[in-house]
Amino acid sequence: MSTDLNSIKERIQATDRDVFFSVLSHIGDKWSLVLLGVLSREPMRYTQLVERIPKISRRMLTVTLRQLERDGLIERVVHAETPPWFEYALTELGQTLIVPVRALADWTLDNIDLIIEKREAYDRENPS
Repeated sequence: MSTDLNSIKERIQATDRDVFFSVLSHIGDKWSLVLLGVLSREPMRYTQLVERIPKISRRMLTVTLRQLERDGLIERVVHAETPPWFEYALTELGQTLIVPVRALADWTLDNIDLIIEKREAYDRENPS
């Protein structure tokens, strides 16, 4: 494990640290993970994303889509029809994130009962 961490540290030092932490924070963001998961199934229009993810505000959806597009993880595909319309889709780079995102979702599902139990115990011991 420590060799893996040393390897990661070396790779971080060899790159632009600001970019590294910026990208990691975007990818690890709650809404980014949700959007990547939703778009892993199929490309979608903005309104479809609003319907599929009802708890996200339109502003946050727009901001998150722009961040993911800027990082090259999704693309906005314009369809030149009348009227023109567009949809969002994962890029090849974005598709490489699906396995780790699903692994994180699986880990969460595997441990959700224990996490709920730990939260309840913490809340009992630390009332607000």
